[in-house]
Amino acid sequence: MRSFAFAAAYWSLSIAYTLAAVGAALLPGRAATGWIIRRYVKRMVQAMHVLAGIRIRYRGEDRLPAGAFILAAKHQSWGDGFSIYDRFEDLAFVTGDHLEKFPLMATVLRKLGAIVVNNCGGREAREALKDRAADAHRDGRRILIYPEGNLAKVGEKFRYRSGVWHMYRDFDMPVVPVATNLGLFWPQEAFRKRPGTATLEFLDPIPVGLAKDEFLARLEAAVEDRTAELVAEATGQPVTPAVQVPTPDEAARAARPAAA
Repeated sequence: MRSFAFAAAYWSLSIAYTLAAVGAALLPGRAATGWIIRRYVKRMVQAMHVLAGIRIRYRGEDRLPAGAFILAAKHQSWGDGFSIYDRFEDLAFVTGDHLEKFPLMATVLRKLGAIVVNNCGGREAREALKDRAADAHRDGRRILIYPEGNLAKVGEKFRYRSGVWHMYRDFDMPVVPVATNLGLFWPQEAFRKRPGTATLEFLDPIPVGLAKDEFLARLEAAVEDRTAELVAEATGQPVTPAVQVPTPDEAARAARPAAA
């Protein structure tokens, strides 16, 4: 019943607030649309708690640096975005172009200044990420990115992509790794929810100036190690390192027969 009640609230809130945000997008500036989306996010986090029984516990907010920075987060659940966005006043976020397939969402995303990139990656996606992230950087906004580019099951990880490093280097901004165990309670896109207290933790910022390989290794170690610890803390099981799995695109390429 909890899962059904939350699903009803999820779609009702999403439709109502998207329509309101589309109307607000007709007004000049980003303020009206941003205000509506922040209200939407807050209601979703409340619905997670009241209806699905999922409470979010935040840790490490005292580690957040002053000024602009990049949040590089583990992505286990559709609830991750709501949980992080709810803690910041004007957050720019990187998202795949799959969201633009939902009716009216493209209009809202453009107005919010979201950084929409092609899910397939490649040079064109990197250029789009650079250009659109530069707009957010000029406005002094904090930026949220999921460096794996995919929703991961608990206990799994994907290859960390280099887009976050390019922003880190180009904008000379610290990166805050973010770990979570929310996937235990709201797995990926699953309908069924499990009540409990999920943890989202902001970790020590990675200072500017690191080379690409060193930066990515440090980011992955911070996010994955702490995520494994949070999962073990919630389940009472020993800490188990995540297993790397191929993305759907990587798996499809590997399955193709070799050219003769």
